[in-house]
Amino acid sequence: MAMPTRYRDRLMSHCEGQLVVTVDRDHCLLLYPLPQWEELERKLVRLPSLNKQARRLQRLLIGHATELELDSNGRILLPPPLREFAELDKRIVLIGQGNKFEIWDEVQWAERRDQWLNEVDGDEDLPTELESLSL
Repeated sequence: MAMPTRYRDRLMSHCEGQLVVTVDRDHCLLLYPLPQWEELERKLVRLPSLNKQARRLQRLLIGHATELELDSNGRILLPPPLREFAELDKRIVLIGQGNKFEIWDEVQWAERRDQWLNEVDGDEDLPTELESLSL
């Protein structure tokens, strides 16, 4: 996978091209610059090990975490098991998410995006953190 040019320089200066990829519950891949991953990993490790959801999250994210490096052409090689997990075919979509990227199969991304856009969430309350957000 080739990293878009606009991100290459920042990734090289921020983390020397050192990245970590792991799985997400939405069946995409999460790609973190190494410093952001290390911060997240520290938080995950501190979660209570007797909590079933915490253990599940630790197993998924930490258990599948794989270190990668941008090559001289700005490409990364995604491991086959992770490509298989996310059902990545020929065309993929890279979605910036602030401190990380999501990597989706293009068809799956379009389907999920349309599903999210069409969902009616009238009965669900916004989390407190989102109540003051203005878009």
